[in-house]
Amino acid sequence: MMPTKAQLMQQLQAMLSVQRQTALDAAQVAHNDATNEQSVAETQYDTIGLEAAYLAHGQSQRVADIDAILQQLASLLLRDFSSDDNIALTAIITLEGGMTCWLLPACGGYKLSNDNIIVITPQSPLGKKLDGAMVNDTLDDGRKIISIS
Repeated sequence: MMPTKAQLMQQLQAMLSVQRQTALDAAQVAHNDATNEQSVAETQYDTIGLEAAYLAHGQSQRVADIDAILQQLASLLLRDFSSDDNIALTAIITLEGGMTCWLLPACGGYKLSNDNIIVITPQSPLGKKLDGAMVNDTLDDGRKIISIS
């Protein structure tokens, strides 16, 4: 049985939260390395402290990016679609051949529901083909849209 969109969203948010915590931990370790007294440069070629500072900044930026994605996903209205609707954000689409994808503004490539549903974005090649299409339309690659929910 297919999970609800709310359940899928919880799964996606949980995955992002784990990635956020990993990046936060890495930023803390890198920050500690950058500010450790043993990281003070002894020569002009000694860049361990500088490299750790760059790494800390990059990981902190990753945390901020994930926070922005989580906020964006939390504000989405998880709309139910009928077979008469055009495909738009939050639609779950099943294509001929069994591929099921979820059109979201971020997180393209994430796999949910035991890898049975793949997140795609409107900017992706498949997302561009699907955005605005309808059930029974055939994509230019020959696949037919079987269902939308």
